[in-house]
Amino acid sequence: MTLAYVGLGANLGNPRANLEGAVQHLREMPRTRLLRTSSFQWSEPEGGSDQPRYLNGAAELESELPPRDLLGHFLQIENELGRIRTVPRGPRTVDLDLLLFGKRRIRSPHLEVPHPRMTQRRFVLEPLAELCPDAFVPGTGKTVRHHLQSLEGREQR
Repeated sequence: MTLAYVGLGANLGNPRANLEGAVQHLREMPRTRLLRTSSFQWSEPEGGSDQPRYLNGAAELESELPPRDLLGHFLQIENELGRIRTVPRGPRTVDLDLLLFGKRRIRSPHLEVPHPRMTQRRFVLEPLAELCPDAFVPGTGKTVRHHLQSLEGREQR
């Protein structure tokens, strides 16, 4: 079993219900156990102010699945919850991102772990820090807490 962390986000429809639906789907994934979820927090959209605010959170999983299979399940959950991909960084009913997968770094055309730019995004780090503040972000040599503290006083980007 590998410990994995998933970023959750939504800003269309009923964001809270969408995230709760995503969490329920995570509970039902094969060969995977949902351990905990963070609280949900509102954030301003990164893709531009012409869309609603996002509700964000994080989930902690244990899984026997390889990262690519986890990603496939996440995409299926997004589809089942009505996500339509039209505009990059655009509004969405739900977004599931694999943030961390054990201590591994993964670089492929379809998957990058740790998630790119996660160390620069308060809306990712705050809920993640609720679950694993002392976890090291592979490739940085620094903890989630350290990355979050480095953003203090800086605008979210």
